[in-house]
Amino acid sequence: MELNSAKTGEAHVLTPIADRIDAASAIQFKDAIRAATVDGPARIVLDLGHVKFVDSSGLGAIVASMKHLGAGRKMDLAALNPDVDKVFRLTRMDTVFTIYEDLDAATGQVST
Repeated sequence: MELNSAKTGEAHVLTPIADRIDAASAIQFKDAIRAATVDGPARIVLDLGHVKFVDSSGLGAIVASMKHLGAGRKMDLAALNPDVDKVFRLTRMDTVFTIYEDLDAATGQVST
């Protein structure tokens, strides 16, 4: 899975370039996130702006990636499509992750 990576302030922003995180791509997603987060800032922002669909396997992969970060590191989410946002709210994962409306809000940048 293609994953864009950028450091913004004190956050490491990871952006999956995929329409779906599902059973077919969950393992590739986890591997890409793990490789990208071996070292780096304590805060990861997962920009899901390109993702239009997440199934239970995809949700599990996102949670596993967050847990893999370990103590002292956290993963926040940004730019969730309404369907993806609904999955996080229905499963109550919105209580586990901090979810931001867009990447600017997540990184504290002001849009111009």
